[in-house]
Amino acid sequence: MSVAITADKVVKRYGDLTIIPQLTQNIKNGEFFTLLGPSGCGKTTLLRMIAGFNSIEGGQIRFNDQVINDIPAHKRNIGMVFQSYAIFPHLTVRENVEYGLKLRNMPKDEMKTKVDKILDVVQITEYQDRLPERLSGGQQQRVALARAIVIHPSVLLMDEPLSNLDAKLRVEMRSAIREVQKQVGITTVYVTHDQEEALAISDRIAVMKKGVIQQTGTPHTIYTRPYNVFVATFIGHSNLFKGRIEEANGGKAVVFADGFVLPMSTIGEEGKIGDDVTIAVRPEEFSICGEGQGIKCKIKTKVFLGKYITYGLDFPD
Repeated sequence: MSVAITADKVVKRYGDLTIIPQLTQNIKNGEFFTLLGPSGCGKTTLLRMIAGFNSIEGGQIRFNDQVINDIPAHKRNIGMVFQSYAIFPHLTVRENVEYGLKLRNMPKDEMKTKVDKILDVVQITEYQDRLPERLSGGQQQRVALARAIVIHPSVLLMDEPLSNLDAKLRVEMRSAIREVQKQVGITTVYVTHDQEEALAISDRIAVMKKGVIQQTGTPHTIYTRPYNVFVATFIGHSNLFKGRIEEANGGKAVVFADGFVLPMSTIGEEGKIGDDVTIAVRPEEFSICGEGQGIKCKIKTKVFLGKYITYGLDFPD
């Protein structure tokens, strides 16, 4: 049975160095939740705190209403998938998947039924008698996933599981992981630095920087309504402009450096007339218009990328 996870003012320190300062976050039961951020932002540290591999210097982590701070890792009923797969090279696919069930002294008939089912779910039944050395990277990752979920964990933790795969296989495997997670319904916490990966597979994303969550939201919200400049530039590509909020036709507008006026109905009450602001514009949000109707610029570069062309533009400011 999966659980909801609550991090309540969680602190992680190494000596005098604070890695995570009072982080609070709720993860819903059955949710696919991604911790996204650059290297060194604390996402893997937080994952390891949930797993029980790292100590907690302050606050609480709860599974439903149970505080797990002092519960050892092997008693938290967690499934873990590592970047390096960590499957046993001397055991066959089936033996690798059976391993956790054998440690739980599960009867052979029940174990066979569970393993058969999970091999089918992750689509590796035909490889069950092979050793890992005869499997591709994607197949090995499926074995690691099967071994993690066959024990019916309360939480599934995944630490950059696709980073060792090539680009095409990463796309295939992220779809497979998402489909399996939907089928089994386990609360999943997924760590990655890959923005596209996070957008493709997550129910919600927490964007982290220096141990602090900058924004939590659905992929659509994170992409279209970033909370700050860091989120806007880390998720996808954004062009940043300086401007000022002015009144226009009874509403609010942003006046750019060259005098171009852009009415914006999305400016909230926190945006006051006269405030200097930064505007983030996604590349796909630009359109070509007539003389005097937009921001004047010059094309500096043109890069062909197959399904689209990227232009580098030189703006007045």
